[in-house]
Amino acid sequence: MKTLTIQDPARLAPRFALFNLGFRPFFLLAGLYALVTLLIWGGFFVYGWRQPSLPFSPMHWHAHEMIFGYGMAVAAGFLLTAVGNWTRMPMPKGFPLAGLAALWLAARMACWLLPGQILAMALPDVLFDLWLIVAVFTPILRAKQYPQIGIASKLVLLMLANLLFYLGVSGVLEQGIVWGLYSGLYVLLALVFSMARRVLPFFIEQGAGYPVKLKNRLWLDRAALYVFVLFLIADVFWRNVPATAALAGLLFIAHTLRLAGWHTRGIWKKPLLWVLYVGYIGAVFGFLLKALAPFLSAPPSLALHAFALGGIGMITAGMMSRISLAHTGRDLRQYSKLLIPIFISLFAAYLARVLLPLIAPGHYLLWIGLAQAAWLFAFAMFISVYAPILVKPRTDGMPG
Repeated sequence: MKTLTIQDPARLAPRFALFNLGFRPFFLLAGLYALVTLLIWGGFFVYGWRQPSLPFSPMHWHAHEMIFGYGMAVAAGFLLTAVGNWTRMPMPKGFPLAGLAALWLAARMACWLLPGQILAMALPDVLFDLWLIVAVFTPILRAKQYPQIGIASKLVLLMLANLLFYLGVSGVLEQGIVWGLYSGLYVLLALVFSMARRVLPFFIEQGAGYPVKLKNRLWLDRAALYVFVLFLIADVFWRNVPATAALAGLLFIAHTLRLAGWHTRGIWKKPLLWVLYVGYIGAVFGFLLKALAPFLSAPPSLALHAFALGGIGMITAGMMSRISLAHTGRDLRQYSKLLIPIFISLFAAYLARVLLPLIAPGHYLLWIGLAQAAWLFAFAMFISVYAPILVKPRTDGMPG
């Protein structure tokens, strides 16, 4: 009579798990691309590398790829994972997920492999946006999780912003490049704020190390959303500096009140918490810079980089770090010791790119070089820590 043995499910799981769930390939691609784009941009801007014959300026390439390359990869990884949790519906995995990632990669490579051919870049980029929208909306609609449509709809707005950019590059729409890049940045920032509003209070309450109940105000959430829409219209399409400044001032107050309601001393003992909180503060400082724009001689790029490095850079790095641990069966308390230098390096990049140019504008090029070096160091360490985690199966043998 044969003896039946129970095998460890972790041993039965495939060793290569990159396409098991959406966060895996897209967080890996986002981390790698954060390195590649800043390395190339630093070569152009700081070190004078010869610029290729792109259908748009290297500065526009840098802005576009940080928003619609890096930013969309993080958004894809987050939503393809979160929507499955919200709806309990199956999400793309295996070959469909690999195809979606390949389409994203094709759009990133097209401008280098086929320089000057804007359609070769635009077509896979917009098709990726469409495929991602379908992949996210399908389970939401099937599960009738209609409250989730609000956050998912930002993907549609990002696709429209991407289309505006390409229409501008191809000469169809005169202001298309500016409208596409600015609206893309702001919609991506709105998506990050929405994600933070959903998860950051929960993360803090669960991870502070002691019982705490944070303050969340519905009227404040709605006010911040409605004023942000007006802010986007005033800054991107109306180009009205006084109106933009006034609305930015209101947003600075609203988000500061939100942060005050979320604060507890336990945040500062947990890197996976303080990086999100500090990144949020960095983004809110961007609203202050916008509010003071009529009275300051600082370049507008400082506020934009406050949004990008704080609200998008630090928060997304923190989100990817936490999600990658939690969704691969790892204990959040057993994080790599490299996380602290990773997050400190990103904060240093923020200081060098946003604050130091305000204090000593005469050394502007030096500050940019330092910011780029800190960003590259941070994401090189991020990849070294998380690439093995994202490629290997869960530690508990569960699917995902």
